[in-house]
Amino acid sequence: MDMPDWTAQVRRGILEYCILSLISARPCYGYELITLLNRWETLAVTEGTLYPLLRRLVKEKHLDSFWQESDSGPPRKYYSLTDSGKLLLGAMALEWKKISSAVSEIEKAGKEDDE
Repeated sequence: MDMPDWTAQVRRGILEYCILSLISARPCYGYELITLLNRWETLAVTEGTLYPLLRRLVKEKHLDSFWQESDSGPPRKYYSLTDSGKLLLGAMALEWKKISSAVSEIEKAGKEDDE
């Protein structure tokens, strides 16, 4: 496996968590999420990646969607967390802490072995 494949797999696995985290702060519309994620090059997404994921999360009842008028154009479809989405985000946050902690410990152990 080369680096682009590995990076793509890691991104796919964490993207849903990042999107739920952003929406947990306040309801967001799709293009806003794209813009927010683009702040971090490694998390940048296209509409073709984001919107199917949002549709799936709505279908699974982790997100609600609603239309809201915009001051600068057509109405926008906003997404907010449901109770199920909040539970999912909490579970993902816990797993992410476990994973990131384990990886940090492994990296530290690897450096100690080099000494």
